[in-house]
Amino acid sequence: MKLNSLIKSILKTAVYIMDQTADQVDRVSDRAAEMAENAREVVAPSDNHVLRNVISFAAGVGVGVGAGLLLAPSSGSDLRSSITGKVQDIGNRVRSRAENFSTGTDLR
Repeated sequence: MKLNSLIKSILKTAVYIMDQTADQVDRVSDRAAEMAENAREVVAPSDNHVLRNVISFAAGVGVGVGAGLLLAPSSGSDLRSSITGKVQDIGNRVRSRAENFSTGTDLR
């Protein structure tokens, strides 16, 4: 009988040690996963810069069009009037689109 209770005690102790070890391994694994995620964010941030990219693209197109106009083979006065006309046209389009948007001040 004493041998039987000794074996039960040893088995219970072994199961307890295995359970504690499994818990510690889970905690270490969670910490390692968290550290890996932090390292990933540092190395390759996942920020979404769509608006910045669109604005950069539009600015690049604008600079390209401006350089094309400046380097086009035409006289200075023709070029200046052409640029003035195009800038005024763009300004008018922006103003007409801005009039369609509500400012939020006209509450009814």
